[in-house]
Amino acid sequence: MASPAAARALLRDLALRPRLLAARSQAAHFTPRRWLNLQEYQSKKLMADNGVKVQRFFVVDTANEALEAAKKLNAKEIVLKAQILAGGRGKGVFSSGLKGGVHLTKDPKVVGQLAKQMIGYNLTTKQTPKEGVKVNKLMVAEALNISRETYFAILMDIEEVAASSPELIFKEQIDIMEGIKDSQAQRMAENLGFLGPLKNQAADEIKKLYHLFLKIDATQVEVNPFGETPEGQVVCFDAKINFDDNAEFRQKDIFAMDDGSENEPIENEAAKYDLKYIGLDGNIACFVNGAGLAMATCDIIFLNGGKPANFLDLGGGVQEAQVYQAFKLLTADPKVEAILVNIFGGIVNCAIIANGITKACRELELKVPLVVRLEGTNVHEAQRILGSSGLPITSAVDLEDAAKKAVASVAKK
Repeated sequence: MASPAAARALLRDLALRPRLLAARSQAAHFTPRRWLNLQEYQSKKLMADNGVKVQRFFVVDTANEALEAAKKLNAKEIVLKAQILAGGRGKGVFSSGLKGGVHLTKDPKVVGQLAKQMIGYNLTTKQTPKEGVKVNKLMVAEALNISRETYFAILMDIEEVAASSPELIFKEQIDIMEGIKDSQAQRMAENLGFLGPLKNQAADEIKKLYHLFLKIDATQVEVNPFGETPEGQVVCFDAKINFDDNAEFRQKDIFAMDDGSENEPIENEAAKYDLKYIGLDGNIACFVNGAGLAMATCDIIFLNGGKPANFLDLGGGVQEAQVYQAFKLLTADPKVEAILVNIFGGIVNCAIIANGITKACRELELKVPLVVRLEGTNVHEAQRILGSSGLPITSAVDLEDAAKKAVASVAKK
């Protein structure tokens, strides 16, 4: 389940202009902002397909394939990495008893032996659930020595970073209409300490990363480490890419990479109906339309002494059937002791929401208190539908009133 802070970060509005951010030998932490997360190998393939320099690698899902991949690489040293959407893999522990989700070896046979203890077993790290996450794929890659490493990222906005060492952070604001200039890429490479021929190499990689950022509708491309090898190569050793959900219609191939295998089952179920679901750890379910409204609703519940159990975002263009499915999902969570509906009808028609609510209440035989605040398009008709339904629905005049009533309804239990 996401923490309130993570949920806020996930929903924070994006700035309008992309920026380049770099740090020497020091990385800043960023929380994912949107919904699509790719495995490390998927991000690396996107970069490689767009001319960015990465290590040679194969992706495997059996121990035999891992052994064959290691032989094909014919590298001095091989790195074997478990592919899950969690950090701290190197210090993780498998349910097989094997320690570490990242291993280095010079012997291809060892790769096969290790893979047998990794594939099909759960890996537990500081970022996974207690039971860990099942590992279905491994990345078998050429291990390269890093003589010097830096951090580089392209992102839509910049939070507070490295307050203790601000001199190590270099920023370039890019005019999205003009694109990145050669002088900016060169300056960033120089700031990162790439000298001589390496400066041009680094600048070229930076430009390729920026073009990738635009091409795939990313909200963030983070490379850590962005380093150099003793042989004089500039390499993107590891990467994390976040995407704009709104661009799914034109990035179908990329979004199809997300198989949902590491999502909560309820998140996948919500996605079937074009709903966005995030689980929290409270007892008041939030049913909203729009990221900003979701964040405001969670905040005001906290301010009034309550805790959100989750929130479910309808988005725009909602139909009655989606409202019904939304209620079905929310009431399936055993933690939910009350539901707060907070809808602002711009694109959304409040009357459709009201009809969906009454249908759901009757057919699902709703057992928990329901507080509804509607505003906007067709709100008076919506209020009439709710008021004449004969159902125990508590209406609220505004968000503050709705939050107070929702919190009070839980306190009475």
